[in-house]
Amino acid sequence: MPAPGKIPSDSFVSSPREVLQKLSAVIVTGGSSGIGKSFIGTTAKLQPSLQFCNLSRRIPDINLPELKLRHIACDLAKPEEIERAVPELIAHLNAVMPQGRVLLINNSGFGAYGRFPEPNLSEQLAMADVNMRAVLHLTGLLLPELKRRGGAIMNVASTAAFQPMPYLNTYAATKAFVLHWSVALGEELRGSGVQVLAVCPGPTSTGFSLRAGLKPGQLAEGPRMTSEDVVLASYQALAAGRSIVIPGAKNRFLAAMAGLVPKPLAARAAARMIAEKRLPPDRR
Repeated sequence: MPAPGKIPSDSFVSSPREVLQKLSAVIVTGGSSGIGKSFIGTTAKLQPSLQFCNLSRRIPDINLPELKLRHIACDLAKPEEIERAVPELIAHLNAVMPQGRVLLINNSGFGAYGRFPEPNLSEQLAMADVNMRAVLHLTGLLLPELKRRGGAIMNVASTAAFQPMPYLNTYAATKAFVLHWSVALGEELRGSGVQVLAVCPGPTSTGFSLRAGLKPGQLAEGPRMTSEDVVLASYQALAAGRSIVIPGAKNRFLAAMAGLVPKPLAARAAARMIAEKRLPPDRR
């Protein structure tokens, strides 16, 4: 019997490098910064022959001469832009690499700190659009191509997915959606040649805290993981055929503990921990 969180895979083999050697292209959302940028840069170093496509508003600033990157400008909060970008994306892949497995990394997302609906309702709705609806929209449009070619889908969730988090309530709820939807989708696609992995990083050295309106480093004590650590852990989990990965032993422990505590108590504890972590108004 497979270990918990692990599914048999007929698409991938036993090591991260071998996983990447089986791919022809990688599609990333939000590759201009943070974990998404690391997915492009780290993957390109491991497997320079891969074709990359990035969907985000800004062009990734990655100085790798061997990088084969096509940037397609796209505001993922707007459904019409996804509808426009996907045909261009598929046409590009078919032109430069008409066959071969594809990895789709739904990475783009953001958070916002405050009492709902702070900072404003439009920001909360945009968060739901980017963190959830865009993941469904892009995956749904690309799934026929993924099934035709074979490959995998990585959806970046968060350790926030494992408990309710006051003052980050919408963000945590969107990531809980991504986690559960990914695991269920993976079961639906069992045997199809398309693997699904939910990536649940904890606090990571990116610009997330500043974007969310939090003091840097305030949600976790001790050293943070780097985005490169998260990328490598994700590929190790993909190679092992897992359906969920929580990079970092401390993060795995905290996620497990969150599942044992009644949700109202978990919410109260989280509220006490992060209630005073907002940046002052002049730095928001």
